Amino acid sequence: MKIHAVIKSPLGKIFIQSNTCSITGIRFFGQAHFPDNDELGLRRDEFPLLKTAQSQLDMYFVCRLKEFTLPFLFNRTDFQTRVWHALRNIPYGKLVSYSELAVQIGEPGAARAAGAAVGRNPISIVVPCHRVIGSNGRLTGYAGGLDRKTALLNIEKGL
Repeated sequence: MKIHAVIKSPLGKIFIQSNTCSITGIRFFGQAHFPDNDELGLRRDEFPLLKTAQSQLDMYFVCRLKEFTLPFLFNRTDFQTRVWHALRNIPYGKLVSYSELAVQIGEPGAARAAGAAVGRNPISIVVPCHRVIGSNGRLTGYAGGLDRKTALLNIEKGL
């Protein structure tokens, strides 16, 4: 069963999706790759797992949470799943390049493919795709917009 909640955040409305036991999506409204209406499931803002996700996100936004403890589920390709698990290993406040990420998953020549997988990350913030930058040190694409990527990195810098 698919269910979802909509929460307010300092960076705009966030859509949180889950099944009955795992988070399956966290996205900003209006971001790239937002699910179609028929994929959203029932709105259940008071569902305990969704409330827990909201609470953890609220604490993150005020610099009181550095590591999420939410159960999550990826339902994509093996390559994408490996990339998204590698994202979980990037420490709070740290940055890696797409090239470094590709090396971490054992695919040193796949920086572009890793970048494509990062861009399709369905669980923003909790799976910290915002911590990945270009090899030149510049901020590059973010499905939620570069302004939000900058804001998330600033939160982690304590700014």
